[in-house]
Amino acid sequence: MDLNRYIDEHREDIIRAVQEIVRIPSVEAEALPGKPFGEKVDEALRYSLDLAERLGFKVKNVDGYAGHAEFGEGGETMGILCHLDVVPEGSNWTYPPYEARIVDGKIYGRGASDDKGPTIGALYAMKAVMESGRKMKRKVRIIFGTDEESGWKDMEVYFQRESMPDFGVAPDANYPIINVEKGIVNFTLKKEFSRGSCSAVKIRSLKGGHRPNMVPDECSCCFLPSADQDKILAHLHSMQKFSDYELSAGFCEDSGIEVTAKGVSAHGSMPEKGKNAIAHILAFISTMGLGDSDMEQFLLFLNNRIGTDTTGAGLNLALEDEVSGKLTLNLGMISVDESRGEAVFNIRYPVTFSKQEIMDNIRAALEGSGVEVEFGEFQAPLHVPESGFLVDTLKGVYTEQTGQPAQALAIGGGTYARAIRNAVAFGAQFPGRPDVAHEKDEYIDIEDLILHTKIYAHAIAALCCE
Repeated sequence: MDLNRYIDEHREDIIRAVQEIVRIPSVEAEALPGKPFGEKVDEALRYSLDLAERLGFKVKNVDGYAGHAEFGEGGETMGILCHLDVVPEGSNWTYPPYEARIVDGKIYGRGASDDKGPTIGALYAMKAVMESGRKMKRKVRIIFGTDEESGWKDMEVYFQRESMPDFGVAPDANYPIINVEKGIVNFTLKKEFSRGSCSAVKIRSLKGGHRPNMVPDECSCCFLPSADQDKILAHLHSMQKFSDYELSAGFCEDSGIEVTAKGVSAHGSMPEKGKNAIAHILAFISTMGLGDSDMEQFLLFLNNRIGTDTTGAGLNLALEDEVSGKLTLNLGMISVDESRGEAVFNIRYPVTFSKQEIMDNIRAALEGSGVEVEFGEFQAPLHVPESGFLVDTLKGVYTEQTGQPAQALAIGGGTYARAIRNAVAFGAQFPGRPDVAHEKDEYIDIEDLILHTKIYAHAIAALCCE
């Protein structure tokens, strides 16, 4: 059977499957027995494996950490590395984030584009090749990850127990082909406050953000009931009048004033696309006339060294190279109370720099500040040569199916392509389309979804069939 014809004939099945899996709010939650990332992430994994089994593939659940579906023959295996977990939905959606509503030819929902829609497309691409009757010379395995947005523990466990594909693709970025991905480091800046230290404006707590790799769309600061409420409200009015910050006032549980900033969420690899609500609150507080308490100095440090800047210049991180471009920095989360403060960052650094250089630069920037740093998740950069069997084949398939030239690109995002040897990110966002991953009103265009499925079917055939 013709690959594209099969996909067109099963168009409604593909759309329905995307809607069904988007309706599962697979945000990482508390671990349960056999469900290391929570109930809903496990539900998304089981849904995908059940669907794959119904489609005729051999499936395996690797203790709830990940799973796979495969078919084919031969000693080599092509991997398709996807993920089913999603970042928290955030706020201010036009349509409910887990309804998977179709409007104007688009499926709206958290995970529709990152990465559930592309995952379902890749699975049906495998089915199209299976049904075509082509003779296989390699196996094809789609791997369903469940911890891509948090820490990649799924891939660590999976590849301890399962063989690594010989080469692969990840439908979790852009078309045509991504052969360069920046390195990723999460780190926390923190400070303990001396007992009895109190800010001049009587801040009780400050909290905002969902994940290091999301631009925070909300941040709130609670002031003690004894704070000068008239001064706070007057300053709020001034900030509303002379800036584009969306600020509002309410009450904390103890009747103190609460000031909340609303921002615009975006992917942490492109923080310049969002509006950082934490930065807005820091600017609000820092212009109120703070004193020299430990808390105030910590907040002033964050505002003066980082604030709305996304280049990392205040932490000696304004780095770039010709291969992958400039470093980006995202202030993703903050938590401050009367005893301590923490701010969590996500950076994407150019491929010609090392993790050690990044760490050394940050430590040098903190000298004498009293602020400490703790480093967390680290992912090394990806750089696959532009010429070769994999990239050349994918270029040819992309051009054949779209009529457009194909070139290799560099991104700040991190995909599972870096989890195995000789892999690249391949789709599913087409050139010229807005990147809505991690944003409110995330969606996948249905025509793009179908074209993506066709591209993957032809790529599988070109790479794995005789």
